[in-house]
Amino acid sequence: MLARPALTAAVGTPPASTLDFFREQLQSLTAEPHDSLRKSTKPAQVIYLAAGLAEWDRHVTGTLSPDTDKALRLMFAIQEDSGTWGTLDCWPPYESDAYHEATVAAVAAATAPGWLSDVEAGSDDDLMARIARLRNYLHDTSPPHDYGRVLLLQASTRFPGLVDAAGTTEIAAMIERHQRDDGGWSIRSFATPESWGRGNRADKLRAEPDFEAPASDGHMTGLAILALREAGVPADDDRIERGIAWLKANQRASGRWWTRSLNTDTWHFITYSGTTLPLLALQSCGALPAME
Repeated sequence: MLARPALTAAVGTPPASTLDFFREQLQSLTAEPHDSLRKSTKPAQVIYLAAGLAEWDRHVTGTLSPDTDKALRLMFAIQEDSGTWGTLDCWPPYESDAYHEATVAAVAAATAPGWLSDVEAGSDDDLMARIARLRNYLHDTSPPHDYGRVLLLQASTRFPGLVDAAGTTEIAAMIERHQRDDGGWSIRSFATPESWGRGNRADKLRAEPDFEAPASDGHMTGLAILALREAGVPADDDRIERGIAWLKANQRASGRWWTRSLNTDTWHFITYSGTTLPLLALQSCGALPAME
């Protein structure tokens, strides 16, 4: 839901069953006490639920739905005083740390059509204070690694007041420094093994045969291109063109771009984002033809 709705113009409307599932999850989570939703992986579930519904509204219907409004309000209701949300600091990258969760929450709030402006025009002072708390957290907190800086750049293109022009230029230069000779990017070069979450995947990552020179992957190549494009880097920029060339040369016969998991060598679920992010990157450069 974070990526698929944005591909509607190219590959059609996402299955209605996906939206139905998110609505069912919203109903289930709304029924739980807020104290329960602040524990374990529940904060991440609520944040990604709100973000997915916001993407659907933006790209499929173009209108804010009551469900998305409810999910966003629930998300802010379980926010910590620090401005971010509770986390187990595990399973990188998507449930890796509180900083990542905050960037997704910011994107969710800014993506839902008209939601932020409606809140600012209303009289819910508590909700406005919580939004300000999130903005202050992302503005004042240093990202835990370069991957977090990419997420901050992405969030700043939708959620105002996070990064100034100089900061945008600096992060774009950092992304360029990570680009590999083959034109792609590797997620493993954007953080030390110990800085993913609480570092509990460090031994696994350091034991990988290509630890010193990790291969480019679909997830990071797609994300890097997308972040640069959303920040205003033109599609004919050399960095972008080399990345697009890598994507075109490395798609598998199955249609996927495989990405090795940071967590286990069993399922590699990150291949899902390792495929949708390249599709979004190609679309952002006008290189993804619409289906007939």
